[in-house]
Amino acid sequence: MLSTALSTAHHADVVIIGAGLAGLSAAHHLTSAGVTVSVLEAAPHIGGRMATDQVDGFRLDRGGRLLTTSYPDLLRTPGLEGVAVRMFSPGVLVHSEGRNYRTGAVGSARSALTVARALASAPRPPLGGAVDQARLSAALGRLAATPTARLLGRPERTAGEALAVRGLPARTVNGFIRPLLTALLCDPELRTSSRCADLALRAFARGRLFVPAGGSATLPDMLARTLPEGTVRTDVCVTDTSINCVSTKEHGEIACRSLVLATGARTAAELLPGLRVPDFHSVTVLHHTAPAPPLAEPALLLDADREGPVTHTAVMSAVDPSRAPQGRVLISSTVLGTPPPAAELDRTVRAHLARLYGTPTDDWELLAVHHDPESVPAMNPPHDLRRPVRLLSGLYVCGDHRDMNTVQGALFSGRRAAHAILRDLGVRPAYETAPIAAVA
Repeated sequence: MLSTALSTAHHADVVIIGAGLAGLSAAHHLTSAGVTVSVLEAAPHIGGRMATDQVDGFRLDRGGRLLTTSYPDLLRTPGLEGVAVRMFSPGVLVHSEGRNYRTGAVGSARSALTVARALASAPRPPLGGAVDQARLSAALGRLAATPTARLLGRPERTAGEALAVRGLPARTVNGFIRPLLTALLCDPELRTSSRCADLALRAFARGRLFVPAGGSATLPDMLARTLPEGTVRTDVCVTDTSINCVSTKEHGEIACRSLVLATGARTAAELLPGLRVPDFHSVTVLHHTAPAPPLAEPALLLDADREGPVTHTAVMSAVDPSRAPQGRVLISSTVLGTPPPAAELDRTVRAHLARLYGTPTDDWELLAVHHDPESVPAMNPPHDLRRPVRLLSGLYVCGDHRDMNTVQGALFSGRRAAHAILRDLGVRPAYETAPIAAVA
């Protein structure tokens, strides 16, 4: 439940700064255990990078992150029960040598072997011949069955370097694995830790790609809506922090027993000097509407040839009809890294989309552009997948910069912080934390 006013008591057991997924996840685990919580958000809206704008009846996500159904914390986080999802089906189309190739309904909650069978049914380009496809199928099947502890025990290098020693043909790597990992990691150079890349690829092999129905803001909205009334407060600017008190510009001081920083990495370091600020991956998302859908299938389209700035795109109105007014078409496209100059961005992206979809784009209308130079924290090697969330008793920090830089990482980081607080307070958590070996 949202509020812009503070209670007259001006006290909570725990104050959480930041109402993104990590902060809201922590709040749910704490309130479920009977701890009083106050979540303070400086922005007028919650969700952080998981925000959705409404423009002329369209629901436009600001970020370009992809989610998979194998993320365990999507099921474990209280407040997200029954979240409606819309699948990419078939999971992936790959653009190579001027054509789009279907890789089948990639991913299955029932069996990782479904992935292998679907990929084996693809035509030769871009996956190669029958032998190459069999190798890829076997590699994905093994990865899907590999425990986390074994993945984390592998030698760590960059994801790009690891691809060279996979034993897969270069055609298969460059035609499918590389563009897929680029989209999953938001890392166009694949400098991400190979261990993180393995976890991301395993999550893909175990599940199915999806988006939340109604936009990415659905997830934080559900979490906030199911918290006790008055827990989340927006438009609150924090000016100073300590373990037992938080000062705000608008409402004075709030007393507390514990403090959680659940902001982005840079803001957390500003509030708590000494925290490391990672590098970031820049993400630009463009939304267009067209007179007719350029693709009938609700699939994710990857560019294996890298002939332009777009790494992945989809007809989002086909994937999730609620994101566009009835009878209208929404195409959402993601550009990673440094985008073309603003004056050239739309023209360059349209030209690339024309090749990817095989249709003219001159009459497409640009609805919105959202550029975030610090959208995704980098996970370059060596990368600690479980950076401490407890700095000392009473002071905690969480977010996707403390775990995997994914939605799963943000949710799990919030859960770790909440359980660390509960241990310090001597309170038994209502939801037990899974051991690391069980976390995807």
